[in-house]
Amino acid sequence: MTVNTLAIIGTGIMGMGIAQIAAQAGIQVLLFDAKAGSAEQGRQSLQATLEKLAAKGKFTDEQLQSTLANLTVIENIAKIAEVDVVIEAIVENLEIKQQLFKQLESIVRAETILATNTSSLAVTAIASDCEHPERVAGFHFFNPVPLMKIVEVIPGISTKPSVVETLTSLAKRMGHLGVVAKDTPGFIVNHGGRAYGTEALKILGEGVASFEDIDRILREGAGFRMGPFELLDLTGIDVSHPVMESIYNQYYSEPRYRPHPLTRQMLIGKKLGRKVGEGFYYYTENKKQDGQKVTVDPSKQLPFKTDSDISNISVWIGADLAEDKQQLVDYLNANGITIDDNEKPNSDSLILLAIYGDDTTNAAIRYQVNPKQAVAIDMLTDLSKHRTLMPSIVTQDNFIAQAYALFGRSNKFDKSSDEGSNVAVDATLITESTGFVAQRVIAMVINLGCDIAMQGIASPEDIDNAVKIGLGYPYGPISWGNELGAKRILLILERIYGLTGDPRYRPSPWLQRRAKLDISLFTQQSKYLR
Repeated sequence: MTVNTLAIIGTGIMGMGIAQIAAQAGIQVLLFDAKAGSAEQGRQSLQATLEKLAAKGKFTDEQLQSTLANLTVIENIAKIAEVDVVIEAIVENLEIKQQLFKQLESIVRAETILATNTSSLAVTAIASDCEHPERVAGFHFFNPVPLMKIVEVIPGISTKPSVVETLTSLAKRMGHLGVVAKDTPGFIVNHGGRAYGTEALKILGEGVASFEDIDRILREGAGFRMGPFELLDLTGIDVSHPVMESIYNQYYSEPRYRPHPLTRQMLIGKKLGRKVGEGFYYYTENKKQDGQKVTVDPSKQLPFKTDSDISNISVWIGADLAEDKQQLVDYLNANGITIDDNEKPNSDSLILLAIYGDDTTNAAIRYQVNPKQAVAIDMLTDLSKHRTLMPSIVTQDNFIAQAYALFGRSNKFDKSSDEGSNVAVDATLITESTGFVAQRVIAMVINLGCDIAMQGIASPEDIDNAVKIGLGYPYGPISWGNELGAKRILLILERIYGLTGDPRYRPSPWLQRRAKLDISLFTQQSKYLR
C-alpha cells in the first residue's frame, strides 16, 4: 500500500514527533487527541519549533509551509474514516489501548492499517479484542522522533506480512530505518538496553567503584555517550525501574535481566533523577551539579607524582593475550621503565597483570606470583582515553602507588598527542572485582545482543542498527563483539560465570559457537534451516 494519509491519535511529544516527519515526507496527517484543545496546542507548538529551525536555515520557507499544510487538526475522531494508516501514541495502558483499537475498527476502512507506538506492551495483546488483528502492528519510534532515525516494526501473532512491508516502507519514506522485531518483551532496543544499567547497578552494589567512577570509566574509557547512572537520572527512576521489573517478570525471572534493589529504594524514596533535582546526582535547573561528593585523588595520597619518581620502577608483566603484553612493553619502553623479564618477578618489581574476566588475586595465583605486588590493568578499553587499575586486597601501597604513577598521568597511549608531550590521561583505581567495570558491562551488552539474535527476535544487522541508533552506543552489540574479538568476550563471560556461578553471566550459545569457529558474530545458519 502507498500511504498518502495517516492519522495520529495522541498529540503529545511522541505523537507530534511522528506527525512532523510524516508531514515533512508529504503525507497528509490528521491530528486527534481525546483531550479538547490538545491537538491544536500540539500543532502550534510544532509550528513554533519548525519556524525556529527555518530561521536557522534548516529548511526553506517553502518546505515549512508545505509541512504545516500537511497537518490538520480534527476534533471528531470519525473524520479519520478514510486514512490509510492510523498511529496510536497514547498512554501505556493495555486496557485503554484495547478500547481505542476496537473503536478505531468501527470507524476506518477495512484496508486501513492500525499501528501502535507502544514501547512495552505486547502488540498481540493490544490487537486481541479486534475483529481483524491481522492489520494491527507495532510501529515504535524513539524520542526525539525527528533525530532518532530508527523505528521498530512489530508484527503481532496474526499480523499480515503486507502490513509489515507497508510500515517498513513508510518508515523509509519518513527518513527512518525500519527494523522488524518479534512481538517479545522490550522488542529490540528496550530489550538490548537491559544489560547496561542492570550490570552497572550490580557493580555498584558490590562496592567495586562509586557511581561517579563507573560513569567515568564507561564514558571515557568505553566510549558510551552517557554513564549508566547519568542515563538513569535523565530517563527517571520512575520510568527505568518499572521497565526493568517488567521485562524481568515477562521473561519469567531470567537472571540476565535481574533488577537491583537500589533503584527500588530510590523509587520509594522519590529520588527520581533530573526531574526532581536529585537522583544519583544533584541538579539545579536541570543541570548536574559538580563537586557534590569529595572524591579522593589517589595521586595526592601516593608517593609517586613526578617523572623522577618512576625512574627506578621495575615492572614484570603477565598477560592473557600476547598483543596486550606487547602493547604494555611498548608503553613502558617509551616511558623509560625497566622491564623485569625474569621467569619469576623480583621481589621489588611491580607485577602488572593484563587479565580478562578475573580478579587480581585469582590471576596472581594463576600466574604463580605474589599478590602483594600485583595490580591488574584493563586492556579492553581505549587506554589513550582512560585506564582502570585493580589491586588485589593485599597489594602493598607502594606497588599501588607505582601503578598509578605509571598509568595515571602519562600520555604515551594517546594517539592524538605529539611524541614526548605530557597530556594527562585519567585513571581510576577500583576495588577487586571478578572482571573490570568495562569488561563486565561491555561483555554483557554483547552477550545480550547475541542472545536476542539467537532467539530470532530480529536479524543480527537489525539488532545492531537498532541498539546503536536507539541507545546511542559506540557500536551495535554484534559489531562491537567483532571489533573487540568474540573469543575475548567469551573468555570474560566464561571466567566470570565460572568464578561466580551466577547464571546472568552464562555465555550465549550464539556467541560460543561463532567464537570457537572464529567467524563473524553476524553469521547466520543457512536460510533453509531458518
